[in-house]
Amino acid sequence: MVNHVYLGRSGLKISEITYGNWLTHGSQVDAEVATSCVHAALDAGITTFDTADAYANGKAEKVLGKALKGQRRESLELFTKVYWPTGPKGPNDSGLSRKHIMESIDGSLRRLGTDYVDLYQAHRFDVETPIEETMQAFADVVRAGKALYIGVSEWTAEQIRFAHDHSRELGFQVISSQPQYSMLWRVIEDEVVPTSSELGLSQIVWSPVAQGVLTGKYLPGEKLPKGSRATDKKGGADTIKRFLDDDLLTRVQSLRPVADELGLTMAQLAVAWVLQNDNVAAAIIGASRPEQVAENVVASGVRIPAELMARIDETLGDRVVRDPAKTWENAPHTRPS
Repeated sequence: MVNHVYLGRSGLKISEITYGNWLTHGSQVDAEVATSCVHAALDAGITTFDTADAYANGKAEKVLGKALKGQRRESLELFTKVYWPTGPKGPNDSGLSRKHIMESIDGSLRRLGTDYVDLYQAHRFDVETPIEETMQAFADVVRAGKALYIGVSEWTAEQIRFAHDHSRELGFQVISSQPQYSMLWRVIEDEVVPTSSELGLSQIVWSPVAQGVLTGKYLPGEKLPKGSRATDKKGGADTIKRFLDDDLLTRVQSLRPVADELGLTMAQLAVAWVLQNDNVAAAIIGASRPEQVAENVVASGVRIPAELMARIDETLGDRVVRDPAKTWENAPHTRPS
């Protein structure tokens, strides 16, 4: 079963394998399969579910809400996010303005079929809204009981410190950061992780298997597997293409002996690897088939010996992206529309 850990400097416990429905619910898989995946997660001991209002323009929240209907709400931790365009994508349908936050939380609660979310996250930093306005809106959401805690996603270390300082002044906590993190993408290690550790935030990381590349199913010099994310024209292909070159894929295949030595699949190794970081509370997994959930939860509680961690580093070498500036470079520099 899945381990549960505290999130940030709070009393909230979450499952260290968290089920997320980006790119799947309301998009890549039908509702029946999505529900089966959610139920597989529950059967495996996962209690934490992550979504966002922008995923499939609200459809992902609806699917998740329906899939969880009938479950004891107090036994679940529901996370969602606000920032990216939603609805008809009007001038105020994105960002972290007070207007958008207040309207978005109500929309998310309605779609999820709940009175509150456990964690409400700023999906990106809004360069066009004063941080004071954003933090005051989050404070009011918390005081209204619509969210219990606040988190951020893909914020720089400096932005996280802004959020922490303003939230303390307003009497609430920012307890988490949700960045991309994997063996191949380590841009949070030099700045975001130390700052978060200092300020009492944990990481809830997405794409621990690097969009599927670290599962080992993409082979150098061979055609892309039929039905894989790399062939998905609805968004999956765009997110994975940077990892699909023969040199990198060859290095990934060289990790198989490490996985074999630990008695793990390649995917399990990748998920277990991110959980070795003391500041990582949870790894978000997605699934298009229920059996994928059962496979990934095996990574919970696995400890990778230092010598194997070193071998992974040596194998991947200079193909690992570490530059902390990538967080800012990849962020939107104007409010999206």
